[in-house]
Amino acid sequence: MPTLPLTHPTALYHNPVADRQAPYDHAQRAVLNLDAHESARREIAAWPGYAPTPLVDLPGLAAAAGVKRLWYKDEGGRFGLGSFKALGGAYAVFRLLAAEVARRTGAVPSAEDLLNGKHLGIVSGITVTCATDGNHGRSVAWGARMFGCGCVIYIHATVSDGRRDAIAAYGATVVRTAGNYDDAVRQAGADAAAQGWKVVSDTSYEGYMDVPRDVMQGYTVMVQEAIEQLPPGERPTHVFIQAGVGGLAAAVCAQFWEGWGAGRPRLVVVEPDKAACLYESARAGRPVAVHGDLDTIMAGLACGEVSLLARTILGTGADDFQTVTDEAAKDAMRLLAEGVGGDRPLVAGESAVAGLAGLLCALGAGQADALGLGPDSRVLLFGSEGDTDPELYRAIVGRTAEQVRTA
Repeated sequence: MPTLPLTHPTALYHNPVADRQAPYDHAQRAVLNLDAHESARREIAAWPGYAPTPLVDLPGLAAAAGVKRLWYKDEGGRFGLGSFKALGGAYAVFRLLAAEVARRTGAVPSAEDLLNGKHLGIVSGITVTCATDGNHGRSVAWGARMFGCGCVIYIHATVSDGRRDAIAAYGATVVRTAGNYDDAVRQAGADAAAQGWKVVSDTSYEGYMDVPRDVMQGYTVMVQEAIEQLPPGERPTHVFIQAGVGGLAAAVCAQFWEGWGAGRPRLVVVEPDKAACLYESARAGRPVAVHGDLDTIMAGLACGEVSLLARTILGTGADDFQTVTDEAAKDAMRLLAEGVGGDRPLVAGESAVAGLAGLLCALGAGQADALGLGPDSRVLLFGSEGDTDPELYRAIVGRTAEQVRTA
């Protein structure tokens, strides 16, 4: 088992324009808001198999890290898809299909209407598409199958065959492209324009905002579940949250900011050091693209361009930005799999552990004071995926997910 604290290289940047006293105003509410969250939760709760994922208390790891409490929201069982992404892509597919049905019929359908095939004659003629590192595409493909439309998913050069096969299992056509994630985004957009398909992307850019907003709103369901699962009278002082384009981090930030105001936890956004577009954008004070192959094992975070919607919230709502290495992520996976100090072993994928890696590396680098961390700190983590790439998980941890769960 790795020893604590972790001593892998990490970079930390305090957001100079973070304003904890600022209200959650109209600019942020135009992206995510509590009213839209309630709509998302109502629809998603109607899907077959919906149940809140567990919030796991990790007292052994908390003690080893020198903090009071450590909670881990385990998304590995979400709808059988293995990640929180099930809440976002599939919800955006529903919203897109519902809007098209409403345009043609004049009546807005519910998720139950589409699940029951009420408008299959309209829905079956629609094809949705997106680019993905794995989990978002799986969610879109699952949503397309669930609601009855066609689906084409684009993956880039370094996405594993295991992730490809998991997407194809939901009936989607999977197309592998050259280049990195951002190249796949552009290819999906170009082909959709030529074929008349509907793009369901989890990243926003000029002229494309509505669908990514729905994706992010779906994520807030997970955040609110975690809030309601906290022990009575206890609130986190810190959230270490992983980021790719920033949609998940923005959903976490928004739900706490609008709900708790200045009393919200300190938000530390954690990225792979090889794909740190939010970190670099914060340092530059403007959106900055990170180029190259973005080759990190944290495949779900291998993104080089910031979502503009996410930055609207994180620009002043995030307190700190941090980078971690692949080796730190591997150690964090192993720590959770072993169970520290009697903690229940947890199966956590490569992207799931970036927040934990950030916390442990910050402590190892002597950054506790800079982050306000101490023996009274209560830290909330979002374990965004399970073993979504089983072969890679086994290669890193040395055991299969099933062996970890039954340990």
